[in-house]
Parts: sequence; structure tokens; C-alpha cells
Amino acid sequence: MNSQRVVVADILKPRGIRGELIARSQTDITGRLETLCQAHAHLANGEDVAVELTEAWPHKDDWILKFAGVDSVDQADRFRGAELWVPPSERRELPSGEFFQSDLVGLSVVDAVTAQPLGVVEDVQRYGGSPLLSLTYKGREVLIPFVPAICSVDLPGKVIRATLPDGLLDL
Repeated sequence: MNSQRVVVADILKPRGIRGELIARSQTDITGRLETLCQAHAHLANGEDVAVELTEAWPHKDDWILKFAGVDSVDQADRFRGAELWVPPSERRELPSGEFFQSDLVGLSVVDAVTAQPLGVVEDVQRYGGSPLLSLTYKGREVLIPFVPAICSVDLPGKVIRATLPDGLLDL
């Protein structure tokens, strides 16, 4: 994760002959891709390119994006595997008690009762229910439900205090 970039979508590949791109949304903000006008693409070769979105619409489980000046498959192929991002200053506001995935990844997780370090959030997984914090504990992946009854987030302190149900670390 780069703290200077907030990824809003992963660009998968070109679609059709008009330079459209298939992308997978990485934002939970409703309407974010449809209203996004200016962004940047972090290309597979490491280059960052400013882009202007002229259209965005949902398609199956993904999104179709159209960038200004990208009008052919060859031009669109340049964006294959890119990340579409905005600066942190352009993130949308979340309701109280909600957090961006990019804010959670990298936070230390400690046992709220014993203060024992449990690991560092490596990923936030979503499967339709409550999000799960993924971390490595004693050499194996552990998933902790990210719910207020279990997790208390201290963003300035860069720590999540977890009150774990008995046996969770043994799963």
C-alpha cells in the first residue's frame, strides 16, 4: 500500500473496440466511480498517468470505465493491470465508526485484555458479511471479525485492540 494513493479500482483489461476498460471496484462508497472525473492510473510498469473518466457503469460484478483520449483496444491495453487511484485528500467521508481499508492495513492488533501483540493487519477480506482482518499469528493466517463488539480502532495510535472470543486464535 502506498499512503500517497487511495486505490478506487483495479483495471483488469480492455473491453470492446472503443477503448473501454473492465475494472474491479475497490471502494465501498456508493456512486464513487460514477462521479469520479479526475484520477490517476498506476501502470504495471510503475508509471503514474493522470486520466479523465468520461463514463463509468456497472457490468456484472465489475465496472466499465472510459477514459478521455483512449479510443482503441491498443490505447486501452496500456492500462491493463493498472490501479486507478486518487490522492488521500480526495477520499470521500465515511460515517462515524467506519474505516477505509487502506487505514486498517498496517495497523498493529493487540489483545485488548492482555495487551499481547497479535500481529499486523495484512488485508481486509470481505465475503458478504462483516469484514475480516487478516493477520499472521504464530506463523499462520488468522481472520478476526471486524465488528465493534470485538475491535476498537485507534487510528492516531495505529492500533486495533481486539477482545477475542475464546478459541478464535485456534481456528
